[in-house]
Amino acid sequence: MDLNVVDLSRLQFALTAMYHFLFVPLTLGLSFMLFIMESIYVMSGREIWKTVTKFWATLFGINFVLGVATGLTMEFEFGTNWSYYAHYVGDVFGAPLAIEGLMAFFLEATFVGLMFFGWEKLSKRGHLFVTFLTALGTNLSALWILIANGWMQHPVGARFNPATMRMEVTDFEAVIFNPVAQAKFVHTVSAGYLVAAVFVFGVSALYMLRGKWVEVAKRSMTVAAAFGLAAALSTVVLGDESGYTLTDNQKMKLAALEAAWTPEPAPAGITLFGIPDLKTHTTRYAVKLPWVLGLIATRSTDKSVAAIYPLVAEAQTRIASGVVAYDAVQTLKRAPRDMAANAAFAVHGRDLGYGLLLKAYVADPRKANAATIEKAAWDTVPNVPLMFWSFRFMAGTGFLFIALFGAAFSLTSVGRTAPKWLLRTAVVLIPLPWIAAESGWVLAEIGRQPWAIDGVLPTALGASSLSRPELWATIVGFTLIYGALAVVEMGLMVRAINKGPYPSDLAPKPPAAPVYAFPAAVPAE
Repeated sequence: MDLNVVDLSRLQFALTAMYHFLFVPLTLGLSFMLFIMESIYVMSGREIWKTVTKFWATLFGINFVLGVATGLTMEFEFGTNWSYYAHYVGDVFGAPLAIEGLMAFFLEATFVGLMFFGWEKLSKRGHLFVTFLTALGTNLSALWILIANGWMQHPVGARFNPATMRMEVTDFEAVIFNPVAQAKFVHTVSAGYLVAAVFVFGVSALYMLRGKWVEVAKRSMTVAAAFGLAAALSTVVLGDESGYTLTDNQKMKLAALEAAWTPEPAPAGITLFGIPDLKTHTTRYAVKLPWVLGLIATRSTDKSVAAIYPLVAEAQTRIASGVVAYDAVQTLKRAPRDMAANAAFAVHGRDLGYGLLLKAYVADPRKANAATIEKAAWDTVPNVPLMFWSFRFMAGTGFLFIALFGAAFSLTSVGRTAPKWLLRTAVVLIPLPWIAAESGWVLAEIGRQPWAIDGVLPTALGASSLSRPELWATIVGFTLIYGALAVVEMGLMVRAINKGPYPSDLAPKPPAAPVYAFPAAVPAE
């Protein structure tokens, strides 16, 4: 396969983004779990809860460092690999990232140091407040990043300015309160809480199976079971809310993840199983659950759900309109006060991105024929099989963890020890929420293609003018460096887990065997 510059740029960003997201969800969830554990310590005064908190804080710290390092790389890539993207939408996209760096990241980075080194220097309540601010900063970082990403999915509060040839903010409040961004934030954060709960529960289950540090493990499992059940339920519920936002804002993504090729009478059913066929544009062996998709997507029983074929036809219409907008922009570049061009752009400007989509086929979109327009319209359909199966794996995992944590919570809430089969299952399932979280990002980002900014800027136009050898060199370099960091990170995590919550010389000793004193022999008389 001969990958071009755009393909390689996408590959590099995907690798760095997915690697970075290995650390983000655990950081999000562990930060608030630390706050819960330390709150119990402050309220109860029992030293074992301090031990529990400090142990999980050590694992949080290892993960936090790698998350920060890999996140910085991604931000630089917008300038190195996606320079035209940065120029075209930097006025909008750059603002949330700047706020994240100035507000959330500094808050997070400042208080994480106090959290680790302030145990003996701060009061109990003072240290608890520092732990809360660390958790708050971590989650605020996610908020601003997801506002930026949400705008890529559903661009609101901005318009294209022909005078500057770039997107500019018109309503920053609309950017912040973008419904797609808000739905992505709560769903992503709840998924991060689930990842952390599974991690804490799984490691604690491992200790229970080994019979080591049982008192710490029991308390950790109690917190993880309650936190995990709440996180699993909210992940599924908020995932449903994310699906609802797609109905009006990202119709093609919704149609692709359901492999809905043709319209279905309302209320539409959801496909539990099927094999999407790209050649025939059908879904073979489909097994449907009636009404469910209609209820999720429209919150009604009488509204239809968008399908791929009608959306492709709509894209053809918008492409034709976009060509008019492109022609108007070319005129305005030469004559900014041309009244006819200004009038044409006012009517067709919202479809300019669809006109730019044709530049992947012809240098001048105004010269595209009907066949080229039809081909470009079908390019607005993302990879249907990948979308279809990523969604089902992600959703199925959510329901699996509701069952797992439901069983765990019912046992821990009455003081019973989880059976060995449940403990073994918890250990085996530790990697699963990470895979599900990565599947969610695949669903979000592949579902937006072929757009860097949905309906505004095609991905093919956003890349920098780099050569393929330069891109291959950086891809190989990042892979080697990140691979080495992964080995180091896993080694540190495993070492900390094996070492346990106590230094070897301070670990609680088992009670000594009782010493029985026998009476002295009575001399014979």
